[in-house]
Amino acid sequence: MIARFKDLCLDASDARLLGAFWARILDGELADAGGDDTRVDPRSARSDAESIWVNQVPEPRVGKTRVHLDLRLAGAEPAPLLAAGARLVREPAGEVDWWVLADPEGNEFCAFGARAGTRPGPFELVVDAADPATQAAWWAGVVGGEVEHGSATASVTGAAGFEWDRWVFHAVPEPRTVKNRMHWDVEMVAPEPTALLDAGATLVRKPIDGAHWWVLADPEGNEFCAFAPRPTG
Repeated sequence: MIARFKDLCLDASDARLLGAFWARILDGELADAGGDDTRVDPRSARSDAESIWVNQVPEPRVGKTRVHLDLRLAGAEPAPLLAAGARLVREPAGEVDWWVLADPEGNEFCAFGARAGTRPGPFELVVDAADPATQAAWWAGVVGGEVEHGSATASVTGAAGFEWDRWVFHAVPEPRTVKNRMHWDVEMVAPEPTALLDAGATLVRKPIDGAHWWVLADPEGNEFCAFAPRPTG
């Protein structure tokens, strides 16, 4: 393990509007994150890793959202999410027993009916991948955990700092062509990203004034931010 999962970030054309939506559906508090940015802190979160930072960006969303959350509903239907401002994209059909919804800026996410012994809210982070097995193995090497293989997926469980059930890499035929609208941050074990670069990450940007973190990309080009470890004591 050379890093731990830190949190999620979501680009937005209107960070206050989009942050308010996610706060409503996740039963969270909306915090001011400086400038036009916001942060959603779910009230039932087990750690800060479940917060979502909503960052104001000038460019609109284009293309498919290749990183999304799967949510467990509090009931059998997603009516409360639709009432909160979600848009229905696809209803369950055949063997697909979940709803595909979209937030006010068109970012899709999946909603699954309530299940005994589970809590409402996010339970999986899903990433489109050309090679799910290789991607899952790479990220398990970075943040620890075990890799589980499915028919079209590979999942990481037990990763350091990752509070949800599974980190799922899902096979898709189309390549990534635009920057992901949602990305994740990691906190490194070391103060520099040398181990990440040695493992196969690509350097996108070094720290700059006002942004004291590195921007890296994994082997399939998914950008993520890497932070130096927080001081202790």
